[in-house]
Amino acid sequence: MPVEKGNKVKIEYTGTLEDGTVFDSSEKHGQPLEFEAGTGLVIPGFDNAILGMEKDEEKDVKIKPEEGYGERREELVKEVPKDKLPKEVEPKEGMMLVMATPDGHKIPTKIVKIGDETITLDMNHPLAGKTLNFKIKVVEYS
Repeated sequence: MPVEKGNKVKIEYTGTLEDGTVFDSSEKHGQPLEFEAGTGLVIPGFDNAILGMEKDEEKDVKIKPEEGYGERREELVKEVPKDKLPKEVEPKEGMMLVMATPDGHKIPTKIVKIGDETITLDMNHPLAGKTLNFKIKVVEYS
């Protein structure tokens, strides 16, 4: 029986960008990725790719931004007053911060510019707008 929506799966994977740069892998985390298939717990392109796979099957998939982390959105680049940052943080361009939304979601945010009174933050996901390549292997499912 192939993987179906609702199956608990364990996947080994390596994710690369178009230039071959590895951005993530199950090996880096020391264990397979475990999730419920077809339920939106992972990006849509990854979820769709594993449906129908068999145990020990390997597959290479290319995921466009709309099936991954979405397109970059300029409205997610914001200028904020410097005094809104935590006092213990010495801001530097390129630095990643984690911002919390009022409902408790955490958003990785990159400092792109530091002015005299303001800091420009990019709240796009670091992989937004990128085509992602995955080598996937189903190691177990139930």
